[in-house]
Amino acid sequence: MSYASVSDMVTRFGEAELLRLAMTPAGELDDAAITVALQDASALIDGYLAGRYPLPLAHVPSALVPICADIARHRLYGEQAPEQIAKRYEAALAFLKSVGKGELALGLAADGEQVESQNLAQLQSDGRIFGRGTGGFL
Repeated sequence: MSYASVSDMVTRFGEAELLRLAMTPAGELDDAAITVALQDASALIDGYLAGRYPLPLAHVPSALVPICADIARHRLYGEQAPEQIAKRYEAALAFLKSVGKGELALGLAADGEQVESQNLAQLQSDGRIFGRGTGGFL
């Protein structure tokens, strides 16, 4: 299971960049090459998550989509990855290491299900300031 899709890659990085990295002889986007990079990135992510969450995850946390895309993009560039892309790759690995150590959470329960937040907003108001009995004065 991939944590991101080819369309996620196109949305995040643009078709022009992906065509430079993965183009068929016919000049079209090579979905197969991008899918392989996404699967490799997802396998790497699974390696970091395996100690904390049962795999495969029932719900893909939204935080993993850009992480997977950044890792796959770095893999597509190979040794020619520009510094910015290499830094994003290193940041993605640092994020995964923090998740693996338990320093960061993905919002999933121990069984891999999404956790419902208990931190809901609560509002409370005082009584009315202006009413019929006050005559418009405080």
